[in-house]
Amino acid sequence: MPEQLGVLGWPIGHSLSPRIHRAAYGVLGLPWRYSAVRCGVSGLAPFLARRGAEWRGLSLTMPLKEEARRLATTLDPVAEESGVVNTLRHREDGGWDGFNTDVAGLARAISAAGLDASRTLVIGTGATAVSAVLAARSLGASDVLIAGRRAEAAAELAARFDGTSGPARALACASTGLDDPGFAAWAPSLTISTLPGPAGAGLALPESLTAAPLFDVAYDPWPSHLAASWTRAGGQASPGTDMLIEQAIVQIRIFLHGDPTRALDAEAGVREAMRAAAPAGVGG
Repeated sequence: MPEQLGVLGWPIGHSLSPRIHRAAYGVLGLPWRYSAVRCGVSGLAPFLARRGAEWRGLSLTMPLKEEARRLATTLDPVAEESGVVNTLRHREDGGWDGFNTDVAGLARAISAAGLDASRTLVIGTGATAVSAVLAARSLGASDVLIAGRRAEAAAELAARFDGTSGPARALACASTGLDDPGFAAWAPSLTISTLPGPAGAGLALPESLTAAPLFDVAYDPWPSHLAASWTRAGGQASPGTDMLIEQAIVQIRIFLHGDPTRALDAEAGVREAMRAAAPAGVGG
């Protein structure tokens, strides 16, 4: 029987994950089935409990990443440090091993785009923002600034990582713009936005920010509201499609080998097939 895999989240019908995973499995010659399942936080535990031995693994998206971490039987070091799980691999005893592939996927996408993460501004304070902070750190960031509409949430995230590998600081982001006076004096080399696509609508941007590139994890639709504002101001904006693909490659390593560091056979061909299935600016 072909093995079952899938992506869970709410909403989920727009997800590109089935397309890119199926493209990869075709290159690898794997008779696996991968589907999209709508699931909220309260439904995750019963869903996991009902999975039989034919289920190999799952991808998790909003709003399930923190609940998946709570339910995982084991955690890999990145999931442990981040407190975020976006990948579950079914164990023979019926439990689930938890992994975070967002950190590696985002770091790889930023590096492949040739972006400088040495002074990184992270916009947002949710689960993906945590992974963005860790991705920037893995790329050698010496300074990370975290902006959130809720000042206390930004401060809490900054305090969690401050001093672990260089300073992390927080500034408030108003509902109308990044208007804390501290932004004018802080010139990032890169901004990573972890906001959902519509959340950046109408956000005023200081010129000091748009002088540096934006890596936007959103890509449904593309350009996002924030990316459109960024490019209108003369800046460069990259969609999160490559992050989606790179983290999915790490997921498939886990599903196949149980090891996020063990490369796939024909990995370059897998990446090419996934990009063809999910061109930049398409899907979600």
